[in-house]
Amino acid sequence: MLSSQSLSITNESKQDAEYNKICEEYKNMMKTLPKGNGWRVQHLYNYNGFWLDSETLKTNMILNTYFKTQPTDIFLASFMKTGTTWLKALMFSIINRHRYAFSDHYLHHHGPQSTFPFIDSEVYPVNDFTHISAPRLFATHYARDILPLCMTSCKFVYICRDPKDVLISKWIFMSKLRSKDLTPLLLGEAFELFCQGVSEYGPYWQHVLSYWRASLESPDKILFMKYEDIKEQPKVELKKLAAFLGNPFTLEEVEKGVVEEIVRLCSFENLSKLEVNKKGIERFGKLVEVEKRDFFRKGEIGDWRNYLSKEMKDRIDAIFDDKLKGSGLVLTSRD
Repeated sequence: MLSSQSLSITNESKQDAEYNKICEEYKNMMKTLPKGNGWRVQHLYNYNGFWLDSETLKTNMILNTYFKTQPTDIFLASFMKTGTTWLKALMFSIINRHRYAFSDHYLHHHGPQSTFPFIDSEVYPVNDFTHISAPRLFATHYARDILPLCMTSCKFVYICRDPKDVLISKWIFMSKLRSKDLTPLLLGEAFELFCQGVSEYGPYWQHVLSYWRASLESPDKILFMKYEDIKEQPKVELKKLAAFLGNPFTLEEVEKGVVEEIVRLCSFENLSKLEVNKKGIERFGKLVEVEKRDFFRKGEIGDWRNYLSKEMKDRIDAIFDDKLKGSGLVLTSRD
C-alpha cells in the first residue's frame, strides 16, 4: 500500500507531466497562430478568436487544466479599462460590509487590486485558493468563450463601457506599460488596431457579446452592468449588485445610509486621494508591474472627446453598431 507521501509524490509527478504536455502544445501552437501588433508587448496572438499576449495565452491553457471552482465562487469579468478597479472595490465592500468599519476600512490601507485574485496572472503550480472563505471572489479579463468550462456554472458580474472611452483609457494605460525596447504606440496606431479588434483580450465587441448573450440565457448567473449606469445612478446599481451577490441590503441598512457609505468609500474621488493608491506598485505574475496611481486616471464619462476627431468617433460608432446589430445591446453614446 502506498503511503500518503508516496501518493503525494505520484500526484505531483502526474501534474508535472500534464504541465510539460501543456508547454509542448503551447510551443507548437505558437508557431501557427495568427500574429498582430501588441500594445504592451511586441506581438499578440489570435487564440480561439481572441487576441492575447504569449504569457496570458499560456496562463489560459494552464487554467483550463488546473483551475478548480467551488459552487459559491463569484467572478468579476471585464475587458481592460472598463471599470474593473472600481467594481472590485464595490464587490469587496458589499460582501465584507459587516467585517470592516467605514471609519477604518480595508480599502483605507490596501489598494482595490489586492481585494481578490486576478486569475489571468496565475502561473504553474496554480494556487488552489482554499485559504479564501466562501464566497470566493475572482477577477478575469478573459472573454467567456475561452474560460475554463468549470467556471461557466459560477456567478459572474460583467462590466462594460463606451468603446471610445475604453480605447482612450487603454491606450494611455498600456503606453505606460509598453516595453521601452519598442517605439511608442501613437494614438492613431492604437485607434486602427482597436477598430480591427486587435488589442489585448479583444476584439472588444466580441468580448462584450460573449457575456451579453450568456446573460440573456442565464440572468440568474450573470449580472451585466454598464460603467455609465453605475456613474449615473450608483445607489440603484449598488442595490442590484448586492442582491445578485446574495447580500441584499436590509431596510435598516438602507435607512442608516450604508449604501451611500459604500458609494462614497469606493468613489474615484475617495480612492484616488488615498495615500495607499498613490505610491507603490501592483505585481501581476512575474512580468508585469503597474504603478498603483495608474489605476486612477480620471474616472469620467466621455473623456474620449479630448482625443478623438469626429471622423474617428463616427467610425467606432459605426463598427460597434454593425458588430452588435440584432443583439439588443447598445454601447456607444451619441452626444
